[in-house]
Amino acid sequence: MKRIQIRETVKTLVASLGQKFLKHKLQEGRMAVSFERESLSVAHICHRPGQKPEVLMLRSEQRGAGDLFVLRGLARSHGLGQCHSTLLLKPDEYHLLQIELPAVPPEEMKEAIRWKIKDMIDLPVESLTLDLAEIPGIAGRAGRVRQGLVAAASDALVAERMGLFDSAGVALEVIDIPEMAIRNIAALFEEPDRGLAVLVIDEERSLMIFTFRGELYAVRQIEIARGKLEESEGEWRQQMFDRIGLETQRSLDNFERLHSHISVTRVMLSPLPTVPGLMEHLREYLSLPVSEMNLAEVLDFSLIPELSQPGRQAQYLQVLGAALRE
Repeated sequence: MKRIQIRETVKTLVASLGQKFLKHKLQEGRMAVSFERESLSVAHICHRPGQKPEVLMLRSEQRGAGDLFVLRGLARSHGLGQCHSTLLLKPDEYHLLQIELPAVPPEEMKEAIRWKIKDMIDLPVESLTLDLAEIPGIAGRAGRVRQGLVAAASDALVAERMGLFDSAGVALEVIDIPEMAIRNIAALFEEPDRGLAVLVIDEERSLMIFTFRGELYAVRQIEIARGKLEESEGEWRQQMFDRIGLETQRSLDNFERLHSHISVTRVMLSPLPTVPGLMEHLREYLSLPVSEMNLAEVLDFSLIPELSQPGRQAQYLQVLGAALRE
């Protein structure tokens, strides 16, 4: 996906290091950090040509001792200060908007997008860090309006997190969002020249992610969280299953209408071992085949055998996706 940096807030902290050290860091792969409600999760993945990405480290530490103390301890004990690093934001820390891109020169895009979204966000746009991911166009379709996904986070949050990483001695290079992290995983499951729909149900919400050739094309949020599903029973659970099925089918229909050139051949459900029956329900409800995501098909976690458990895959899914960024 073509990415246009709208505001240079996240600066590479390794620019002054020597070339030899940079090459060493590239060999070490990427670390991703996610701040959960009570814990700090870290995943470290290394890419090797012709092989599955290898999960080198996976940790979850309680935040009670303080974020700086925990992050600094992980950096020292695992040598993570020498890795490329990504921070994964939580859903309440950013806004993601799909907009029609203004027909302006690239150098004017930043201010044009700020003006366009000023009434969509309840924060002053002057105090936001923005980044744009342009949705790939349709070849041969003249006059198509360009579309893009705009991620917006407050300058104060970005500055606070950058300072935290800097104090911990960790080189923060990228601030990312869950939608892009899921995209990274979905890309590994795609079939050649076929689109893929991924349904992820996490602690905050459910997300439908549509990818094609490794690009993120569409996102739809469903206001049903994993905790509500786990608590539900009997008729209440059945009603929630029906709503997920209905919203998923609507998303599929809408995507087909907007991107008729992309053939979506299946829906993939993220690991959800604590909610039995949803997979079978979706298979009966949806018009497309439904399969369950198993990270063992696309990742090498021989060093982290606990990842063979669906519950662990569900717990670390997004931070693993963030660590897959190349």
